[in-house]
Amino acid sequence: MTALPLADPLIDLQALIPDAVLDIRYATKDNLTGRPLYPFAAAFLRRSAAEKLARAASALRAKGLRLVIYDAYRPLTAQKALWEAKPDARFVADPKKGSSHNRGGAVDAALADSSGRPLPMPSAFDDFGPLARHGAPGVPLEARRNAETLKAALESAGFVSLADEWWHYRDREALSWPILDVPFEQVTR
Repeated sequence: MTALPLADPLIDLQALIPDAVLDIRYATKDNLTGRPLYPFAAAFLRRSAAEKLARAASALRAKGLRLVIYDAYRPLTAQKALWEAKPDARFVADPKKGSSHNRGGAVDAALADSSGRPLPMPSAFDDFGPLARHGAPGVPLEARRNAETLKAALESAGFVSLADEWWHYRDREALSWPILDVPFEQVTR
């Protein structure tokens, strides 16, 4: 594990994107482990990735939409807990390799309307069933369109989607960044 260079630190997404709706599931029991993994609800990304996310948020805002953020930077300690709960590399990265979340370069997101009400999406967050795939058959039209709108905004800002999870996006550069295990309490807010 390594500390971030000062040129690209972890930053608080709520400070950069104040209208983002935080629904940080890993700060609650409402996640696949059944227990909180984070001490409080917050979302952090490396500055370079956060600036890309801010561009996507701006494009969505112009359409009367807001980002919902489920997760972003995830300390390696939390990754290990997720792996213990679901050791399936199709859905949870093996902590031995780390994930783009552990590098501060991934965000799990959805859409809300301009007043912050979540919009229909193809499946629930962290639902690893067939409806979670981009373009899955059987998804209602409104949910499909919302997922497509989210994908277009994030990809045009420099993120890459994950085929099996409509909510997961990583910065194109993230996999070259070091794995971090910085506790939330130690990230400057």
